Amino acid sequence: MKDKIFGVLQRVGRSFMLPIALLPIAGLLLGIGSSFTNPTTIETYHLQNVITEGGVLYTLLDIMSKTGSAVFDNLALLFAMGVAIGMAKKEKEVAALSGAIGFLVMNTAISALIHAKGGVEAMAANSTASVLGITTLQTGVFGGILVGLGVAALHNRFYKIRLPQVLSFFGGTRFVPIVSAVTYLAVGVLLFFVWPVVQTGIAKLGNLVLSSGYAGTWIYGTIERALIPFGLHHVFYMPFWQTELGGSMRIDGVTVTGAQNIFFAELASKSTQVFSVSATRFMAGKFPFMIFGLPAAAYAMYRTARPEKKKLVGSLLLSAALTSMLTGITEPLEFTFLFVAPAMYAVHCVLAGLSYMLMHILNVGVGMTFSGGIIDLTLFGILQGNQKTHWLWIPAVGLVYAVVYYFVFYWMITKLDLRTPGREPDDAAPKLYTRNDLNREKASRAAGSKSQDTISALILTGLGGLENLSDLDCCATRLRVTVQDPDKVSDSMLKASGASGVLRKGNGVQVIYGPQVSVIKSALDEFLESPQAAHAAELANQDASPEPNTPEPSQAGQSQLLHAHMNGKVVPLEQVPDEAFSGKVLGDGCAIEPADGKLYAPCDGVIDTVFDTCHAVNMRSDQGAELLLHVGIDTVKLGGKYFTAHVQDGQQVKTGDLLLSFDADKIRQAGYQLTTPLIVCNSEDYSKMEPLAAGVIRAGAAFLRLS
Repeated sequence: MKDKIFGVLQRVGRSFMLPIALLPIAGLLLGIGSSFTNPTTIETYHLQNVITEGGVLYTLLDIMSKTGSAVFDNLALLFAMGVAIGMAKKEKEVAALSGAIGFLVMNTAISALIHAKGGVEAMAANSTASVLGITTLQTGVFGGILVGLGVAALHNRFYKIRLPQVLSFFGGTRFVPIVSAVTYLAVGVLLFFVWPVVQTGIAKLGNLVLSSGYAGTWIYGTIERALIPFGLHHVFYMPFWQTELGGSMRIDGVTVTGAQNIFFAELASKSTQVFSVSATRFMAGKFPFMIFGLPAAAYAMYRTARPEKKKLVGSLLLSAALTSMLTGITEPLEFTFLFVAPAMYAVHCVLAGLSYMLMHILNVGVGMTFSGGIIDLTLFGILQGNQKTHWLWIPAVGLVYAVVYYFVFYWMITKLDLRTPGREPDDAAPKLYTRNDLNREKASRAAGSKSQDTISALILTGLGGLENLSDLDCCATRLRVTVQDPDKVSDSMLKASGASGVLRKGNGVQVIYGPQVSVIKSALDEFLESPQAAHAAELANQDASPEPNTPEPSQAGQSQLLHAHMNGKVVPLEQVPDEAFSGKVLGDGCAIEPADGKLYAPCDGVIDTVFDTCHAVNMRSDQGAELLLHVGIDTVKLGGKYFTAHVQDGQQVKTGDLLLSFDADKIRQAGYQLTTPLIVCNSEDYSKMEPLAAGVIRAGAAFLRLS
């Protein structure tokens, strides 16, 4: 029973991601627009001569404020559509339309009953609201979630329905919006009588939470962090942010419910003098440990790393620490010590809860759109002024947190001999075990040597086949799957598809791919609809077989000379600043720091794949060596900018043929390193790999000998 509940909850949490993803951009517009049209801000920063009401700049800022407010004002509708999309198994666009229809019909039915009873005046104080111009009950985002969940259930049941011949036009997906409208007309009528009772109960529960004081805030913060590994934190905090559980307040004559809604309503109001800490207590606690605490923990891990691994570990941890500080995305650090030292994560949860409590005690009124990084702190704390937010307490407490995190983590790592990055055995490469654990290109690299159908076949087979799938979707970094029988799930098969990790809880399975997951999910959806899905296991098993027009397997392992793929300086693979390359996860090889912007073929062979972003090439030599040539580190993020491909998939090439050209200066100016590895992906087929060069080398010179 618990496992089934987890499976449902992870689907619900996943379905929140689409509307939640709108909040950062909406908050950015609202934060900047409202800040610089607020008289207090204008006066504080002496901008009276720059921003004048009616002027062009003021008007532009006012537009930003109002467009940002439009998202927050209509979150209930967005959740109705977003949750319906997230929970629907197929034909998601129909679910979205049905969600909007159900939401409008439900609120219109409630509005008619309010009018029949005597209007707003006859209703309890603060129990009504105007939604899309409809006078209805104050259900907040809960009303949208109720519609989304219900519509998704109707959709999943009826989107394939067959009606009698005379009514067949209205069958299938056309039936879903019809049944949704009828159902939510009835739900609206029922809700008119039931919701006031529910509303009273929620208000009392919210008052209990709000009256729990500082201890309640600590408990809230601790639980929120503890749910991160399970992906259920959205389910936990969303009611506090978006419903009366987080409190209610009347702002500029309008009753607003939910902690985040209160904060942004106050942000948009020109009469706000101090932000309500009763609302921001559910948000402000993230800033000290995300901006200061976790980066200090990263420094402790760096200091305790073995000397010979510090350079590599430092680059990994610095990147993760900056991500936490700037954006508030903490998983690259949190998941690292969660996997290697769960006790350390438990301490982190307690300290995170304490951070929430301290911000509450110190009356810090800084809210957020998504997470507690420097970006949100600047927009919703610093720009608003210390008088309104008391934001100066954040760096004050944060500096103390940095010291506490550093010494606590340093002591635990050394005292308990924890295998944090850089303390692994000699034969293991340092690695950040993150929810984004798939290095940003692993899926792309997998695609380079396997067809997309093969990858989809591996995933489907790893999940136990078509008959084992109950629900399939994705969030920001993972496939989230509900299966019929978890025993049929194969972790090894899923990892062969490019997954960096698999999390299981009963019938709920989360397959971690990182930011590439949406592309993988789309390809998998297409594959599931194809006839090949019925033969997924056969296709997956063919992955080890030779592909057409490629050398026979017996050729692999033959002695072969590889030539330098560019002009530049030879760099041992172990010194490449990327753990996948230096750790030889993809195979052995060697790299070159380029002197110009040309990548050449190291041997005769055939091009398997030119990556869409033109930053890498997979090729197979005539002797059977499977090669990956990858220009730079993380250059996939450029999306093809500054790169030009001179070959295409399936093309025969000769040693020295130009494969890619790139603007080295502009790529380096963009902040990317250009160290270019040549990886022999099937290096296990060779008994010896002998480097033939060091120092400066010219393209075409002898580089590696395989034997």
